[in-house]
Amino acid sequence: MDTLALDRLADEIVDHRFKGLPPDATGVSVGELAAQRRDLYTGGFSTPVLTLSAEAVEHNLRSLERYANRHGLALAPHGKTTMAPQLFHRQLEHGAWGITLAVPHQVRVARAFGVGRVFLANEVVDRAALAWIAAQQDADPGFRCVCYADSVRGVALMDAALRAAGAVRPLEVVVELGVPGGRSGVRGPAEAAAVADAVACVDTLHLVGVAGYEGEVPEAGPDTVRHWLGQLTALAVAFDRAGRFATVEEIIVSAGGSAWFDLVAEAFDALPDLSRPVCKLIRSGAYVSHDDGRYRDATPFNRVPKEGSLLPAFRLWTQVVSRPEPGLALLNAGKRDVAYDLGLPEAQAVRQPDGRVRGARGLEVVRLADQHAFLVGPAEGPAMPQVGDWVALGMSHPCTIFEKWPLIPLVAGDGTVIDYVRTFF
Repeated sequence: MDTLALDRLADEIVDHRFKGLPPDATGVSVGELAAQRRDLYTGGFSTPVLTLSAEAVEHNLRSLERYANRHGLALAPHGKTTMAPQLFHRQLEHGAWGITLAVPHQVRVARAFGVGRVFLANEVVDRAALAWIAAQQDADPGFRCVCYADSVRGVALMDAALRAAGAVRPLEVVVELGVPGGRSGVRGPAEAAAVADAVACVDTLHLVGVAGYEGEVPEAGPDTVRHWLGQLTALAVAFDRAGRFATVEEIIVSAGGSAWFDLVAEAFDALPDLSRPVCKLIRSGAYVSHDDGRYRDATPFNRVPKEGSLLPAFRLWTQVVSRPEPGLALLNAGKRDVAYDLGLPEAQAVRQPDGRVRGARGLEVVRLADQHAFLVGPAEGPAMPQVGDWVALGMSHPCTIFEKWPLIPLVAGDGTVIDYVRTFF
């Protein structure tokens, strides 16, 4: 990556755009603020404020790196989860093959920070976007972009746009295999062959593999996911035996979100030898932060704990601003601050103004408004937090946590803020 571009993130001036940061830091640079090593609790941070645990992030990066190496997998973490170039850089430092992205705008962010290898998990038919990708490829021989193809019409549109743009290098594509009722992707081998045939008829595209996303399998479970993965690997074998990969150096076979990468590893390990080396590519994105909900429950490390572990890195600190009724506290964070598409946040800790911290047992977030969370608990007794107390929340779904916070404090275990992670959504 472009380390100078990453370094320039530290030059950005702290101001009103970045919620939760100390008001008295306005006008200083992000790098200067990081160098101050402020304490999260006493350093002037205002609530609500989202934090990332420095230790948990490092643990997670190492954990999936070891897993991928152990199973002979390449990892292209899905960057749309974080949209944080600093985290892209760390993922690449921990051995990632490249960065997966979902839409052209995200690729533009990655390229602005020098990401050299992108897996674009979508069929792109926008003429302006394709012209830009072609220009990036032609200007930088080291840049590699691999894109989905899932329809004959899509192939025709891509070809027309790339020819109009005067593209010199062909755009590499993988045929995407979907599932009935799911998102994009061909629905079977005949349709896949038709798309591959269409690619073979144009000079602007180059077929390099097959891919898909097992998380779209209806009522996903071990048996249904294994069945779909069998279809994906069978498609790779069929394409290879038909000579469709005769001109590639390496065949890409890709799947693997954050919930089933163990079954993907199992299926990819069972692939027979093909005519070319195979890049067995998984694309988990949520692992870097993990969470306190969906992925805590769904991570494959629950099924195979000997393989590793992930730690939730997020904590959203809020403050009690009202106690209007017994057993009810209103927190100053709501839908504008909290991920809620995969469940309400959970209360994890209460911090009193004197610095004492206790657990949040018996406390539950039951509803969110735009700027408030409704926290309920015992009507009497010391369990309910008081006005002014800080309450820490854990949340589900990293994709919709990161997107709400443009600058996130990275916090060491002792509460020292050691850096700030910039996101670009």
